[in-house]
Amino acid sequence: MRMGPFRIALLIFLALAAGFLGSLAANKWSAQNGESLSLHGFVHQELRLSQTQMKDLDVMENKFAVKRRTLELSLRAANGELATAMEEEHEFGPKVALAVEDVHDRMGELQKATIAHVFEMRSLLTPDQQKIFDRHVGDALTADPQ
Repeated sequence: MRMGPFRIALLIFLALAAGFLGSLAANKWSAQNGESLSLHGFVHQELRLSQTQMKDLDVMENKFAVKRRTLELSLRAANGELATAMEEEHEFGPKVALAVEDVHDRMGELQKATIAHVFEMRSLLTPDQQKIFDRHVGDALTADPQ
């Protein structure tokens, strides 16, 4: 049975959606079992922030949430362009190659913005809090993703 372009695109979309949903479920499950806190959760729950730090952090988080959402929507659009290119070319042709580069560029922008936000959060902390924060970030970045 030959799979048409629509079925190929649908299959890719379903695979990506299943992976994304699995990732969300795993993150939610591990957080509920106390195995992992998000960086924001860790900062709020473990670093004993002052009222001023909490207020400043809330402003930062709200600003970053808007930026992150914008970048995520941009990435989603790039993924849509990739799907269109794959449907048109049915191989790793020039349109697909350009679309992949665009996806990678937008993923990179999201990662850079996230890292900038991490350093922005760090700037609010006292030297003792920064040591704990740095250790947590380092552990999170080097943890085995089992």
